[in-house]
Amino acid sequence: MSDQTLDNNNKRIAKNTLLLYVRMIFLLLISLFTSRVILQTLGVEDYGIYNVVGGVVTMFAFFNTAMAGSTQRFLNFDLAKNDITELNDTFNTSLLIHSIIAIIVIILVETIGMWFLCNKMVIPEERYGAALWVFQCSILTMVVGIMSIPYNAAIIAHEKMSAFAYISLLEAGMKLAIVYLLLISDFDKLKVYATLLLCISIIIRVVYSSYSKKHFPETKIKLVWNTDKIKRMGAFASWNLIGNLALMGVTQGLNMVLNIFFGPIVNAARGVAVQVQNAILQFASSFQTAINPQITKSYAVGDYSYMHSLICRGAKFSFFLVFLLSLPILVMTNQVLEYWLETPPMYSAAFLQIIIITALVDCLSNPLNNAINASGRIRSFQLTNGITMLMVIPVSVIVLYMDKNPCWVFVVQFILTSFTHFVKLWFAKKRTGLLLKVYLKKVYIPCLFVIILGSIIPYIIHKFLAENIFSFCLVGVLCMCSVCMAIYVVGLDNNERIAISKKINSVIGKIKIK
Repeated sequence: MSDQTLDNNNKRIAKNTLLLYVRMIFLLLISLFTSRVILQTLGVEDYGIYNVVGGVVTMFAFFNTAMAGSTQRFLNFDLAKNDITELNDTFNTSLLIHSIIAIIVIILVETIGMWFLCNKMVIPEERYGAALWVFQCSILTMVVGIMSIPYNAAIIAHEKMSAFAYISLLEAGMKLAIVYLLLISDFDKLKVYATLLLCISIIIRVVYSSYSKKHFPETKIKLVWNTDKIKRMGAFASWNLIGNLALMGVTQGLNMVLNIFFGPIVNAARGVAVQVQNAILQFASSFQTAINPQITKSYAVGDYSYMHSLICRGAKFSFFLVFLLSLPILVMTNQVLEYWLETPPMYSAAFLQIIIITALVDCLSNPLNNAINASGRIRSFQLTNGITMLMVIPVSVIVLYMDKNPCWVFVVQFILTSFTHFVKLWFAKKRTGLLLKVYLKKVYIPCLFVIILGSIIPYIIHKFLAENIFSFCLVGVLCMCSVCMAIYVVGLDNNERIAISKKINSVIGKIKIK
């Protein structure tokens, strides 16, 4: 790869990352505000019901998630080779497969899912009608999401992240409107909430598809039955399915286990913790979304050196970003929840701390996932990874029978997530030639140093201060400053440090000129 091409790719990644960050900051603020109001408006019980009932539906979405990874991989691959005909065939084949998946999921959810909801879920009798309403709305919302995947994949493959940023403004505005409508509504607020979320998903789906059809010629719909492509995409997705079954087990499966053992109140606590986790991880996901197409494209053209550089930097910077946002929450968990929700559900603090620590491990794994998927050889990886992660459910059930403390569920999740990270690292070495010593030097060691140096001062000062709004702000600022300094001093290599210094000086110079 030429220096000019490399520079253009880096600039594109930087621009896309910035756009996605602006998007996520805006969505984070909206999410934190709306979740507080929604929890207060719905109540802890209804909030828990929404999370667990929606989880029953989402549990069956692993078919779609598996196919989504396949669609993204093949679109990136064809785009790297600049084959428009093949790209159009890939898009229409994926649209056909997603349509079939939508029909299968509807049948499964309306039969098995309905039986599970009626016979196994712990739902107060007086809220059963509302739970069924949420169930049906969640099904329709999921179907809309399934049919959106090929269009979203096309946008990501073309690296047009500005589309996500602008459309997100519309989505955020509509979610704010939901809060207002809930407050003034005289109808069952749980039913209203589920219905409005369905309406938003339909509108956003129409906007994304309209944008794709206008800007990307390969999204032109035509009847395609490419048996060879269906087999290749289906084979990739079928092995990816195992990994997504595991993901379903970790997320919605644990939601079911908690409901069966403890009821909807604990589901509400988990819902709060996951809300914060998802908000934080979205920032790392934004960066990874910006680099993932380049990882696949560099593999497609055989530029493994650049690919390995993207993997290491993607993992390291994702960790730095998540740790920067997480440290204030880890240090002041109770205060954060009290200021945010006033009266958080029981176990929220403990759940949140363990889930965030797990997220720090998980964000190191995502670039490795993408690298393995880029190779197309995922059978052994998905079998190993999937079987390991699926152990979360039986191990959690055994542990809960031994000690009925819901926190153990998340400890089990953390242990198995850590183990699977090293599994992914080993497979990345086998599939892409990524050297373990390089990953150790460029990722693990800088991250470890940043954790140690960035945490010491804020933690000590927090221990000596009384809990009030002044100490909350002071410790929060100290966390941010301490982590940023640690990242600059021990987290970056010389080239990264020089590049950032030049960028800062350039910005300062422009400000002085003005």
